[in-house]
Formats: sequence, C-alpha cells, structure tokens
Amino acid sequence: MPASFQAGPIDGLVIAVPRKFGDDRGYFEETYKGSEYAANGIPGPFLQDNHSRSVRGVLRGLHFQRAPHAQGKLVRVLSGSVWDVAVDLRNESPSFTRWFGMELSEENGKMLFIPPGFAHGFVTLSGTADFMYKCTAEYAPSADGGIRWNDPDIAITWPINDILVSSKDEVLPFLRDLPRDSLHNMAGGLS
Repeated sequence: MPASFQAGPIDGLVIAVPRKFGDDRGYFEETYKGSEYAANGIPGPFLQDNHSRSVRGVLRGLHFQRAPHAQGKLVRVLSGSVWDVAVDLRNESPSFTRWFGMELSEENGKMLFIPPGFAHGFVTLSGTADFMYKCTAEYAPSADGGIRWNDPDIAITWPINDILVSSKDEVLPFLRDLPRDSLHNMAGGLS
C-alpha cells in the first residue's frame, strides 16, 4: 500500500501518510490515488487545488464554506512546517466545536483530510512553509465563512505567540456571534 491511513480523533478526520520510495537520486511518492483514498475515508472528487506560502507566525483561518459549496480539504505541507487545526462545526455533531491540531511538515509527510462542515486554519512554525490543499468543491464567495482564530469558546492552543493574521481574518466573528441555525446542514448533508 503506497500510503497509511489513520482515523482522526473527531469523526470524519483522516490522517494519511504517503510512502516515500527513495535512493541516492532522491525519492518518489504517490500523494493521491482516488480509489485508495476513497476506500480509506477520503472521498473525492477533488475539484480545486490551492497553494500558499507563508512566513513564520502567519496564521490563516479559521475558514469554511457553507452548503451547497461546503469543502472537504486534503491538506499537506510541501516545505517547512505548520500547526494545522480543524474545528467541528457540524451543528448536529456530538463533537460540535471540538478541535484537533497536529503538525504537518515536509519531514513527517503527513496529510490531513478535513471533511465538509469543519473550519480550518494553520499557523506557520518554520521560517517559511509551502502549504498545498485539494478541495472537494470550488471556492464560492457567496458561501465564504469563518470564525476568529482566538475564539475563547473554542480555545485552540496555538503553539506560538507571535501570530500574524490578515485584516480579514482579524475581524472574523466569534462562533457565539453566528446564529447556530446558520451552521445547520453546513456540511451539505455529509457527515
């Protein structure tokens, strides 16, 4: 099997680690194979790929898209390292508002699948980081949403203190300021 898969601590999250085949010339890894990933809880199809580069301390998030444009994301780091976070915003979920964070890096090669219905964000730990993610839906400005990275009711433990956020992310609402019914069926019927 070219990748190993592990269920995350919140239903729907999946950690994947592609296997690297290396020698003195370098390495090869198969980073995505639809049938194998679907069989291990990472459904496609993926319709959009995004790539960002960030310097140390940049925090991007916490972002989501509402149904019918809710996105599942398969995220990974190509160079450097980040602390990646997913927050369960599925209104009917028993883990509503629970978060999970993990380091994704070039060295550990881990990928995280975040299903629709979660908010997502990350902070850069290294000098720079190239962050790549596949999305199950195309970006739709009308479905764009987010919650503040430092929401006290979610209380994410970010591993660094010197955080830089965009002006847009700095003014995102706290979860308590969003009507709970606005999150209803946020995942577009997916669990």
